Amino acid sequence: MGDPFPPSVTGRADPFDGDSLWVGDEEVRLKGIDAPEWKQECGRAGVSWKCGVAARDELARAIGGNEVTCRISERDVYGRLLGNCVANGRDLNAHMVSTGMAVAYGAFDSEQQAARSSKAGIWAGDFENPRDWRAGNVADEAR
Repeated sequence: MGDPFPPSVTGRADPFDGDSLWVGDEEVRLKGIDAPEWKQECGRAGVSWKCGVAARDELARAIGGNEVTCRISERDVYGRLLGNCVANGRDLNAHMVSTGMAVAYGAFDSEQQAARSSKAGIWAGDFENPRDWRAGNVADEAR
């Protein structure tokens, strides 16, 4: 039933988009959320902005220079570890949704509702759901 996975990983983190990061030498995807892809753009007041880059930058800001610990629950179809991650006591998965820099994907519905109501992050304008954006940009995004 797939490759085994560690119960947790801890270490220095290096985010490469708004819902994926390296923790030490392990690739971890934040479970229950979906952030705009690196090349994805969103609209705000008729102006395009790089919401994918902004999502990655928000995750990096939330981590700061702190060590990250991720509780791992499974591997995804690409072999990445899926988990819930914490830095300096901050739930990174929930943080990304509550700041409006990721959409809820099976969890964090109340955080998404609050972000949507306050027009935080991507909710301040127009955006394509990251899953839909990936489907239309397969050549640009391997996963």
